[in-house]
Amino acid sequence: MSMKQVLMTGAAIGLLTACDKPFDFDLRDMARGFDTSQAVADMPARPRPDDRGVISYPNYQVVVAKRDDTMATIAARLGLNADTLARYNGVGVDVKLRRDELVALPTRVAEPTPATGAAQTGPIQAAPLDVTAIATTALDRAGPQAPVAAAPMNVAVPTPQAGPEPIRHKVATGETVYSIARLYSVPVKAISEWNSLAPDLSVREGQFLFVPQNGQKAPVQPVVEVAAPAPGAGSVTPVPPSAAAPLPAVEPSKPIPVADVPKAPDLGTPTPAAAPAPSANARLSMPVQGTIIREYAAGRNEGIDIGVAAGTAVKSAASGTVAAVTTDTSGVAIVVIKHPDGLLTVYTNLEGLSVAKGDSVSKGQTIGKVRAGDPSFVHFEVRRGLQSANPADFL
Repeated sequence: MSMKQVLMTGAAIGLLTACDKPFDFDLRDMARGFDTSQAVADMPARPRPDDRGVISYPNYQVVVAKRDDTMATIAARLGLNADTLARYNGVGVDVKLRRDELVALPTRVAEPTPATGAAQTGPIQAAPLDVTAIATTALDRAGPQAPVAAAPMNVAVPTPQAGPEPIRHKVATGETVYSIARLYSVPVKAISEWNSLAPDLSVREGQFLFVPQNGQKAPVQPVVEVAAPAPGAGSVTPVPPSAAAPLPAVEPSKPIPVADVPKAPDLGTPTPAAAPAPSANARLSMPVQGTIIREYAAGRNEGIDIGVAAGTAVKSAASGTVAAVTTDTSGVAIVVIKHPDGLLTVYTNLEGLSVAKGDSVSKGQTIGKVRAGDPSFVHFEVRRGLQSANPADFL
């Protein structure tokens, strides 16, 4: 290398280190002054898509995004699921894509044909052998031959698209277009032009980049398979991509002593609410004589729960007709008795019923027994139609 090239190289690196944009430290072409124009020129041009934007290869298909395209519009155009397409490409469903950006398809769609604006039917294949050149060379070796009739002129023969299939690379955490270019020995400019990257050459995790090839065998993107841990063994924590060395060990801090909490004062056992005393003018009587262990609260408890020993007889609160005998989802019996003026009384948590639907009952008549439980109780409701009322107002 001449002294002039060394000085120019040093000046170029010094200027580029002052830039905000990343610099590709690919020094393989130093002897030619960083000239990668020939390498870019050797790369094949991106094939022309059909009218849908589809470019088809034997192993995968891509779509070239149109102006204002999103994953949703592409999926609608090709009859795909928008969420699946978006997840496959690591981008949101409604994110607006750059014009000419390449989008990988998770499944194959109908192959391009002349009807869809393609130059050929089916995927793009590798460049075929030049049969004409081979035949001409063979004829030259064979010596003079009989004259051959000339092919008709002015016959339009469509030129099918052909070329090597690009490498499909899925961007991993921490990768840049520079590191991907070095991995496949392809100029950054070629990857940028093929994928229509933004001026800052930004890529996203999960994005597919298509790396053009000039016919030479390229390295395959490594795929690391991690074996699933045995049951109960837990999963392996991945190493962060930006960590060059493990974090220093941190000594855990000493636990803070728990302050002594004074014991709560003994307030004694709460006394359950006593059942209301019977009134001479009361419309209804208590179905059992016990203690109210849960009071009425509209919206939370539409009646009262009366604690009483299991097997105690449950009596009708007033004269009326048995309107329904049923059970709840747990199989617990429910009795509904209809009284004059549209008043209903409901009794649940019963067993050993002695009445049936349609029976007439008198005030104080036994309708069943208290079901065993911990605690054992009767749930009693008073209703006017579908609206519950506080039983205390009627007892």
